[in-house]
Amino acid sequence: MRRPDLQSDTIMGAIEDIHEDLDADVSLEEFREAVEAKVEQMGGLADEETAAMLVAHELDDEEVEGVADVEPGMEEVTFLAKVVGVSDLRTFERDGDDEDGRVINVEVADESGSVRAAFWDQQAQAVDDGEIEVGDVLRIKGRPKEGLNGVEVSVDRAEVDDDAEVDIDLRDTYRVEDLSLGLSDVDLRGKLLDTDSIRTFDRDDGSQGRVSNLVVGDETGRIRVTLWDERADRAEELDPGVSVEVVDGYVRERDGDLELHVGDRGAVEVIDEDVEYVPDTTDIDDVEIGQTVDLAGVIRSADSKRTFERDDGSEGQVRNVRVQDGTGDIRVALWGEKADLDLGPGDEVHLADVRTEDGWQDDVEAAANWRSTVTVVDAAAPEPEETDDDATGLDAFAGDGGTATEDGDGGTQAGAGAGDGDASDDSAGGDAGGITAREDGESVSFTGTVVQAGDPVVLDDGEETLAVETGADVTLGQEVTARGTMRDGRLVADEVL
Repeated sequence: MRRPDLQSDTIMGAIEDIHEDLDADVSLEEFREAVEAKVEQMGGLADEETAAMLVAHELDDEEVEGVADVEPGMEEVTFLAKVVGVSDLRTFERDGDDEDGRVINVEVADESGSVRAAFWDQQAQAVDDGEIEVGDVLRIKGRPKEGLNGVEVSVDRAEVDDDAEVDIDLRDTYRVEDLSLGLSDVDLRGKLLDTDSIRTFDRDDGSQGRVSNLVVGDETGRIRVTLWDERADRAEELDPGVSVEVVDGYVRERDGDLELHVGDRGAVEVIDEDVEYVPDTTDIDDVEIGQTVDLAGVIRSADSKRTFERDDGSEGQVRNVRVQDGTGDIRVALWGEKADLDLGPGDEVHLADVRTEDGWQDDVEAAANWRSTVTVVDAAAPEPEETDDDATGLDAFAGDGGTATEDGDGGTQAGAGAGDGDASDDSAGGDAGGITAREDGESVSFTGTVVQAGDPVVLDDGEETLAVETGADVTLGQEVTARGTMRDGRLVADEVL
């Protein structure tokens, strides 16, 4: 009659022996619970001893030596890491459940790397109550998966291990070169290089969000800072050139580049410290087509801003400036909000992340778009007004009538004014400058960039804007040559190449 008890004791002894041979840090009670779950999962196909061996194999198989070994697809993993950042508690609605869900993301790291650990519901509340803090060493057991910003671990269990050591330093203040994907609680000091306007968007829950951007640089590099909701106002409250401290930011990735984000817990504050930012620039003479480069120089000339209608009906704007350094000069198109920048001849500027392309007359040009940064390093002192007898710059070449002169390649160099001739009202914008008066019947060959693709097409060569009547299929930003005859202030094109 005692045989079943003997068999039970034997099985229990075998389970204990298997548990003792484990490398994983799992208590005997937890191991037994896992064995029972495995027996149930197997539907009676395995006895407890077999189930114990299967569980032991799974535990040993998924034990990793460092964070860098945690990979998506592992059924469950155990590892040791130090807490380097804790996010805010977030709540969300679950389908078919009256109680809201809760989650907190904890950034953990060791000598091999960092990973985000997601704590859910009661565990998330415990973290929010302070049971886990920055600097704690945790033994984490969870399920790795591919998240939006790399590997994430959904935590099943986590305990503070006071006896374990993870040899990584926790920084009080980061530099740009110290940032890595997933870091949170980041404080960074830098020079404010650029700002943009506030944009609004609709969230999935029907509420409206707000976002804006800054660009901040220090002696090690620069980074785009994204400000959310209430923090978005700082982009319109701060002026480029001041030193700032980004407080409690978190690092995310966009289009392959790191960004520093600032949410409800974060802030951007002006500081008295003068943070040095020294850009690593490319000489203009060394620039080649198809590069993304940083340039620095002095503005030699600046055109008026032009507006145009995009194919989708929205309004765009562009302004061309010519920048010169000790090796050469280059035309730079300032697109969007950058066309509104207060820039003029004599200003010393730094242009970051501008894209080079094939321009007019096979010249290399650069484009500053939303991802670029344009910073005035030193503004030119205002000059006294010039008289007609002492013309300089563009005015010196205009003559009394301000007419254009033909260049050797069929293009035109615009004078400072349009003279007494009539310019087309259909140009890319009412504020456009450098529009040359032409006579009806005049044969013209004009090469420029498409700044309006509607009817008419509007071309710009950096010195002049010309409306073109054509049925050719062109796109914004495309460089084309139109040849034809002038009629009522427009070029009626016989061909567009």
